[in-house]
Amino acid sequence: MGKKWIVSILFLATVIFLAACGSSEKSDSNGSSGDGDLPVYSVATDSNFQPFEYLNPETNELEGFDIDLIKAIAEEVGFEPDFQTMEFDGLLGSMRTGKNDIGIAGISITDERKEEIDFSDKYYDSGLILAVPVDSDIESINDITSDHVVGARQGSTSEDFLLNNTDAEVSAFPEIVTAYMDLQAGRLDAVLYDLPNVLYYIKENADGELKTVGDVMEGQPYGIAFPKDSDLVEPVNEALAKLKEDGTYNEIYKKWFGTEPPQ
Repeated sequence: MGKKWIVSILFLATVIFLAACGSSEKSDSNGSSGDGDLPVYSVATDSNFQPFEYLNPETNELEGFDIDLIKAIAEEVGFEPDFQTMEFDGLLGSMRTGKNDIGIAGISITDERKEEIDFSDKYYDSGLILAVPVDSDIESINDITSDHVVGARQGSTSEDFLLNNTDAEVSAFPEIVTAYMDLQAGRLDAVLYDLPNVLYYIKENADGELKTVGDVMEGQPYGIAFPKDSDLVEPVNEALAKLKEDGTYNEIYKKWFGTEPPQ
């Protein structure tokens, strides 16, 4: 056999070997690599909604109640969460279009939203509360008139409530922290937003400057969001139920709110 034949045979053998190696590393249909890796699902969230989710400036990592909860759910279901931060109204849009697989950011479950996206079972009971300066004459939502400028968050139930139930001039912000800061600076008369976030901001940043007034309104629970007809709803609900049963949910709740969850 001539040298040219030997070289040709060796080259062909090398090509076949490399092709075989390449085919063994192809991904399977659920997004994992086929070698035991977990599937990865994109999780749309916020980065400025304490204590539910926020970007820790020291570690540059996402932290919060929602973050710990979805990580525990992911471990139970068997997937890797790929967090993607965005503004709240963009998050809801990503659920409607199916751009992201999961959304968690203190999302209130409403009948209107359920027409376009799916939700898990509720995981937190919330509601809206009015925040005002400590020397304000406003004592409840009933005192809000067309002379008042009230802050809310873009795309939130608080913005909808103000537009549908008051005559106030509504100023909606992509990030609710901006509304709180404008309220402290005297550029707003009040801010309407979710009770736990309002209380957290006042405790951490505005003690002695801002206060809550009136009753909690629109007692809507939070749910994990999904695009319509997502196959993830059922396994996430099963995982959430298990976490509540085995005490993991209680541990996460107590870590972020300092008390046991209400029964």
